[in-house]
Amino acid sequence: MKIISAGITDVGRRRSRNEDAFLVNDEMRLFVVADGMGGHVGGSLASTLAVTLVESEVERMLREDPGDTDPVDHVRQGLAKAIASAGKQIHGKALDNPEWKGMGTTVVVLLVVDRNAFIAHVGDSRVYLVRDKTIRQMTDDHSLVAESVRDGLLTEEQAKTHSLRNVITRALGFNPEVEVDVQVHSLAKSDRYLLCSDGLSGKLDDHEMLDILDANPLMVAPRELVELACARGGEDNITVVLARVDDVA
Repeated sequence: MKIISAGITDVGRRRSRNEDAFLVNDEMRLFVVADGMGGHVGGSLASTLAVTLVESEVERMLREDPGDTDPVDHVRQGLAKAIASAGKQIHGKALDNPEWKGMGTTVVVLLVVDRNAFIAHVGDSRVYLVRDKTIRQMTDDHSLVAESVRDGLLTEEQAKTHSLRNVITRALGFNPEVEVDVQVHSLAKSDRYLLCSDGLSGKLDDHEMLDILDANPLMVAPRELVELACARGGEDNITVVLARVDDVA
């Protein structure tokens, strides 16, 4: 199995602090993007903690003997527990320090084990899969507006400009417990996985992302995506992680 990856985070054009964080761990084949909330130091602390804690929890999980549990189920359940544990620890730190009260973070994770891609998320950071010249959003935003679209209460066009489009319904740290969505997919050679915060997805549509990914080398594409998001206002922090499957043997 060979995976090539690149990641970048940018403060954008309007913010004074970057509250995003990301992880590219090629050895573990683990990739994470987190978008923090809470103002001042809270948001950046929450996202940094999420990345660090998920990495350590996943590393521990991968060393465990699955016993009689199906190996795929072992990883699926372990990844959900790792993210939930990170959320509980972030919540605990917020309780211990009044300055961090209300801090939280989204998180989206790609973990490759054997020939499977495990995708987990909480919040509105996203994973896209590029395969056979098409791009597909793999995650469903945990946001008020996205849920209204899925329920048929808003159209996609209405959602783009809705005043509550940035209100999320799930995050790590807001509560001691959190529901984590996890899915598993078989890998194919040349698959590309794009992880990003909403600083990117709020500025570019799917086809624009695909055009940039196809027009640029892997190590260049993340910067090109960020530059276009910034050129369109860059009101939010922008984080991009790109991972390509070069070999599935």
